[in-house]
Amino acid sequence: MSVALNIEKDLWAMADKLRGNIQPSDYKDIVLGLIFLKYISDSFEERYQELVKEGEGYEEDRDFYEEKCIFFVPKTARWSVIKEKARTPQIGQAIDNAMIEIEKENDSLKGVLPKNYANPSIDKVKLGELIDLFSFNLGSKESKAQDVLGRVYEYFLGKFGSSEGEFYTPPSLVKLLVGMIQPFKGKVYDPCCGSGGMFVQSQKFVEEHQGKKDAIHVYGQEYNAKTWQLCKMNLAIRGIDADLGPRDGDTFSNDLHKTLRADFILANPPFNISDYALNPEDPRWRYGVPPKGNANYAWIEHIISKLSINGVAGFVLANGSVTSSLKEDISIRKNIIEAGLVDCIVAMPSNLFYNVAIPVCLWFISKQRINRKDKILFIDARNMGYMETRIHKELKNEEINLICETYHSWQKNLGYKDILGFCKSLNINELSKDASLAPGHYVGTNKSSVIDTDFNENIETLCAELLHLLDESKALESKIKNNLKSLILNS
Repeated sequence: MSVALNIEKDLWAMADKLRGNIQPSDYKDIVLGLIFLKYISDSFEERYQELVKEGEGYEEDRDFYEEKCIFFVPKTARWSVIKEKARTPQIGQAIDNAMIEIEKENDSLKGVLPKNYANPSIDKVKLGELIDLFSFNLGSKESKAQDVLGRVYEYFLGKFGSSEGEFYTPPSLVKLLVGMIQPFKGKVYDPCCGSGGMFVQSQKFVEEHQGKKDAIHVYGQEYNAKTWQLCKMNLAIRGIDADLGPRDGDTFSNDLHKTLRADFILANPPFNISDYALNPEDPRWRYGVPPKGNANYAWIEHIISKLSINGVAGFVLANGSVTSSLKEDISIRKNIIEAGLVDCIVAMPSNLFYNVAIPVCLWFISKQRINRKDKILFIDARNMGYMETRIHKELKNEEINLICETYHSWQKNLGYKDILGFCKSLNINELSKDASLAPGHYVGTNKSSVIDTDFNENIETLCAELLHLLDESKALESKIKNNLKSLILNS
């Protein structure tokens, strides 16, 4: 059947009406799990009918599905069986059983699929109505050609991202990162991969440039268990074979890819986390031990440690990372600059994320800087973007292209020119005394906008510094008390 262009919006509008009093996090698992189940069942059914027509009796042979990269779906887990039970009180248990059976038949899905449909808090009548919504064929060749499932899944992730934005990086930001570092071929790594948007966009980039999607090899890690499951499902429906480790895990305390050296790294680490595992002896801290109160520079050093000999990285951080005045951060920042690793910094507008309004910046780290080790490109894109909703901003495609083209022309020395208020190529010995990497300080932005932006950026940094100083104060207070006790005992 022909699929309407607004199918994702129509589905969301219908599905959202059925949510009732279910929590958004639970509803997300229910809906995305059903979309995934419908997709793999449709893909299986189409291949099943092909094998029936061939008349060789192989329609229940798993090998004939695996050779086409199609998940094998056992009889009791197929959508036709689920749909028959949609209007019965047993529908929740039937879906849970289907998920269990699919995991048994497909090793790559073990521990991934949601199995909470029998939960008493879920209205089984509404669940049955939700199943009826997914009546079109998600796994057919026509749907795959139009990327219907990918569009629906991504759209739903985005809508859920409005309330749970921590696991979802806005598509325009992902597209910009991928367009900047251009991951054509090699190992692609994301140390905090969320729902897998970086990997999906990398695959799209390769395909759009007439490459083969299997030219990139995907590695990732995710701290949140449910988000790790979402990522596995998201990549599975795209046909992306990824190594996300055996389960979720903390990148700092339990690096699941210790020996990995990636050609491309794309990441959107959580902003300014203060409570993270820090081992001062960790070899990743080659450029200095990051402060305990803020993990921004721990992420930077972790990413650098994962780059191959010619690797490049593009990642998102809060603006405080480029102006932080913490002595540890300044020291690390100066060390990585002097090592010739910082290639480009892009200041982004506020409101790009669904759940936070603060502006962010993009860091680009490269080990391919033989001819430009003493230079850094600064791009100020704070005035770009349009308000897609009252609270959310998106970048236009032409804005993304302008930023990418500016960076690539500078990289290749092909007609690049500084543009007042937008871009500036600077020698590292021209940086400010504290090695600030804020583009607004260098590109010539008018004074008033710099002050306004700097104020917002520095509030964040000052809060992080205050937390750090309070931690130091507590440690000193404890030492003083112990010293006083020793004096009293020895007097």
